Amino acid sequence: MSEISAFTNDRMEKCITSLKGNFAKVRTGRANPHVLDSIMVDYYGQATPVTQLAGVKVPEATMLVIEPWDKSSLNAIEKAIASSDLGITPGNDGSVIRLPFPSPTEERRRELAKECRAYGEDARVSVRNVRREANTKLEHDEELTDDEVTRGKNEVQKVTDAFITKIDELVKAKEAEVMEI
Repeated sequence: MSEISAFTNDRMEKCITSLKGNFAKVRTGRANPHVLDSIMVDYYGQATPVTQLAGVKVPEATMLVIEPWDKSSLNAIEKAIASSDLGITPGNDGSVIRLPFPSPTEERRRELAKECRAYGEDARVSVRNVRREANTKLEHDEELTDDEVTRGKNEVQKVTDAFITKIDELVKAKEAEVMEI
């Protein structure tokens, strides 16, 4: 039964990690280097992440500065950022690329908050799927008595409730960050 508990905790932690990763990609008006994680640059015929081609700095709260280690990749990085779904126009001064993050409008902040709630709901669904999987494993374990299965299910439910609460707190904190002017 302890292996099922470890399985449940591990899988639910992964749901939380995934949620945090999704939240890092939400553009809140603050410069966050993680928005570049999914942008790939064609570098000598290889799709390479921006973060492997350049140093990314945050000199101020609303600006990212991307400084390529190989200056010949500057235009390719700029092109990849411009064609991405970031919605930010990069500024190239010949040695670095500057990404200004404008403050989102009230309407855009509401959309972002809605997106955060959707990510939270996806995480809750994932946690519930892990719970269902753990309960199924408990039910099909022929070494356990009915009382042990019931106790195991109760334990899994307590862990599930704790993770759902944690997800709700993360969503609430991210919504507050997004709605902040």
